[in-house]
Amino acid sequence: MLAAESRGGAALSEVYDRLRAEIVAGEFDAGVPLVELSLAERYGVSRTPVREALRRLEQDGLVERGERGMRVRTRSPEEILEIYEVRISLEATAAWAAAQRRTDFDLVRLRRAQDAMAATAADDPPAMAAANRAVHEAIWAAGHNGTVVDLLSRLNNHLTRYPATTLSVPGRWAEALDEHEAIIAAIEQRDAERAHDLARDHMTKARELRLRIYRDESA
Repeated sequence: MLAAESRGGAALSEVYDRLRAEIVAGEFDAGVPLVELSLAERYGVSRTPVREALRRLEQDGLVERGERGMRVRTRSPEEILEIYEVRISLEATAAWAAAQRRTDFDLVRLRRAQDAMAATAADDPPAMAAANRAVHEAIWAAGHNGTVVDLLSRLNNHLTRYPATTLSVPGRWAEALDEHEAIIAAIEQRDAERAHDLARDHMTKARELRLRIYRDESA
């Protein structure tokens, strides 16, 4: 029994990871039904792990229920506005909390993440996005609020369906590094209000760039 459950869990994990990666990579068009039987054949598994993987991806915000079953969520400027409306507020709250509650270890982790981002090549969008996310995650962690971290992680899942990074916009990489530096300095100085406002402005700029990228891609 335990062996069977272990195999089932492994199959679910594999299907979830593969399907998620393919959705993010754009292998499935938005709005097209994700048929359980077809996916089971694609991955060489039964329909059960496919069904469970789709449920997890629905929770992640990557798929949604349509008239013909599950489908990849469509992209829209309205969705971008909705996501960032919440994310701007939460990122500002996270920075405020970090300035209030950070420890010396948190500061070390923040500086390491910022230094790693500064050392990242500015011609490698995936690496740039990963380094940027590491800085944000270090700020979230420094706030010591698990609910905020969980909500921000879920919001980030929504944005994975918009693969182009705002950091690729000319001039944004250096600007983002400077903005991170200012936020971290405010956290170090325990200036919660300044950290809050800087994080809010930082994410507001990201929202405007994200909308511009969407507009250009749609055109």
